[in-house]
Amino acid sequence: MPTFTALTTLSGRDAAYKLGEAMEALTPEPTGVGVFEMEDGSGLWEVGGYFEERPDETALAVLATAMDAKTFVVSELPETDWVAHVRRELAPVEAGRFFVYGSHDSDKVPDNCEPLLIEAAMAFGTGHHGTTLGCLRALDMLANDGFVGRRVVDIGCGTAVLAMGAARIWDDPVLASDIDEVAVDVARANVTANGLEGRVNCVEAAGFDHPSLAAAAPFDLVFANILKGPLIALAPDMAAAMSEGAYAILSGVLNEQADEVISVYAKFGINLHHRESIGDWTTIVLRKIN
Repeated sequence: MPTFTALTTLSGRDAAYKLGEAMEALTPEPTGVGVFEMEDGSGLWEVGGYFEERPDETALAVLATAMDAKTFVVSELPETDWVAHVRRELAPVEAGRFFVYGSHDSDKVPDNCEPLLIEAAMAFGTGHHGTTLGCLRALDMLANDGFVGRRVVDIGCGTAVLAMGAARIWDDPVLASDIDEVAVDVARANVTANGLEGRVNCVEAAGFDHPSLAAAAPFDLVFANILKGPLIALAPDMAAAMSEGAYAILSGVLNEQADEVISVYAKFGINLHHRESIGDWTTIVLRKIN
């Protein structure tokens, strides 16, 4: 059975979500609708739907006009086993002591590494993206320098690969949070698959707004691999949640955005310790020293 996609872009988070909601009422109805902030620094949002039948392009045009969005681009996708395709394309990733792999590559896990099992079907946070890879390298660097995380939290955890990395090398439990319920379910499944139950606690939360996070603060290490806008908005809350001398590992930041993020955090006494660019993305390690 063919699959069709309908994609557009527009400005503004509220308008994007309103358009996404309106798409769900279309006939034929989409099997899924996604709303995403584009990661190119443009400020645009992408709204897309998947359909098992060709969507009503007239209805889509009316929605686009009403929401001041670009004209929808409708495409027919070939029938593809995407999980099998991803498995072929995503080779294991080494990031310092960490080895991120799918179960199909379990025979390739080397000795003397910290293995992190992330299935290919759960692609966000597999370690292949420069942001996740940079964060794992930064974690490895801090550990090599003698830092030991006692109170660690992963904000916007996705697959929880960063939280699990910390739990692999340090003894104390790690917190992981995400604003998306599905991401939290995925994170919990990954924690179980890696045998880290009781070591990583996953909760649904916006930023630091959760009783478990409030009770565990102040933190001595915070991961936040999200995007520039949310990172900047999170700065005051992060400063309040960090102990003196604590580290923050931030990513989801385009290379040209890094200086702005560093400048904002410096206003809260969280200053640059290290930075690394991988492809288009920069990972920033900051330290809170007032």
